[in-house]
Amino acid sequence: MTYPALRASGTLGSVDQTRPLIAVLDDEPQFGKALARLLKTHGFEVVTFTRGEDLLAACVSRLPNCVLLDLHMPGLNGFQVLERIVAQHAAAVVITGHDQPGNAERVRTLGGLGYFLKPVNEHQLLAAIRDAIHSETNLSAAN
Repeated sequence: MTYPALRASGTLGSVDQTRPLIAVLDDEPQFGKALARLLKTHGFEVVTFTRGEDLLAACVSRLPNCVLLDLHMPGLNGFQVLERIVAQHAAAVVITGHDQPGNAERVRTLGGLGYFLKPVNEHQLLAAIRDAIHSETNLSAAN
């Protein structure tokens, strides 16, 4: 059985509903593609975005189980997207190449469930994603 899924173009496609949907937001398309390949090999359905505005527009159709996002992007930055995603009760994990003092604390304060620096350790990231999905599932059940 298939259901609507997010697409970077803002249109709907279909995915296997039994696999968790992960949205990747990074303004570096190569990083997004590499991360998508990794996640797909671990059983996740993945869609990638290079602009926060596109991700948020697509979330109207279906909220992903977890959003992986960069902080420093043109347009809406990662903090702005994080705040809006968490307000919609989606789990979010930040991956950034530009660590600055206070970023990790701000991510936690805004509701982010993980904070990683590029290059990211694949095993730690996968564990954080699984924890985030579990957290998102529990939050959804409570609402």
